[in-house]
Amino acid sequence: MKLYSVNAGHFKLDGGAMFGVVPKSMWNKLNPADENNMCSWALRCLLIEDGNRLILVDTGMGNKQDAKFFGHYYMHGDDTLDTSLAANGFHRNDITDVILTHLHFDHCGGAIEKEGDLLVPAFKNATYWSNERHWKWATNPNPREKASFLKENILPIEQSGQLKFIETAAHDFPVNVSIRQVFGHTEAMMLPQINYKGKTILYMADLLPSAAHIPIPYVMAYDMFPLTTLNEKQSFLTEAQQNDFVLFFEHDPTIECGTLQMTEKGIRLKDHFKLSEL
Repeated sequence: MKLYSVNAGHFKLDGGAMFGVVPKSMWNKLNPADENNMCSWALRCLLIEDGNRLILVDTGMGNKQDAKFFGHYYMHGDDTLDTSLAANGFHRNDITDVILTHLHFDHCGGAIEKEGDLLVPAFKNATYWSNERHWKWATNPNPREKASFLKENILPIEQSGQLKFIETAAHDFPVNVSIRQVFGHTEAMMLPQINYKGKTILYMADLLPSAAHIPIPYVMAYDMFPLTTLNEKQSFLTEAQQNDFVLFFEHDPTIECGTLQMTEKGIRLKDHFKLSEL
């Protein structure tokens, strides 16, 4: 098995929304905002090469939305999913499996592309993996979360016939990837966990979008159930610190991976490094 960090680009989100109740005087030291209070974030996907399977975890937001949409999110930088795959010697048609941690646009938008007026899977040869509980939540969204669940990113996956739910097709799921579910950010978000080079790698998705979110109260305003997130963070961080897990950060603008240590202030980042350095 070999793991690759694959960056699908950078985008901007409101710093206050990303750090919730934490004052700007504190979070601005961690990820400085621009004049519009926007902070830069990565769209960092994980690529797992395992035998004849090439598994992509999340897809970034893609490029099919209109200029008005991207005017809200300020995509920037030179990285794209295709160029990052190519830098590692791969093409999107090589992907056999796409694991979507959840169906918010910045995690699944790149799963579907436009061919003329048609919306089709961007990964022609891949099985797309979700879970039934989250799929139902995303396709019948609540008013608060509706803007994050875009039907053009989601429904064409099912219409293509390439969608499978992990619970109902477990015998087909990549056996060297285990899935853990959390419920604070959104219903049944999936966190892939992989044993790699003697380490446990945990893809944090939006439970812990960046290393700056390690302190327990640093919970995004986007989370549907923030008190659930608090409890989930406490549990996962304790387990990760005690067992020396490597955490993979999807949205941190600079830090790919990190380990944890206990300090007088609680669990904090210990070491940080690139995935390729393992």
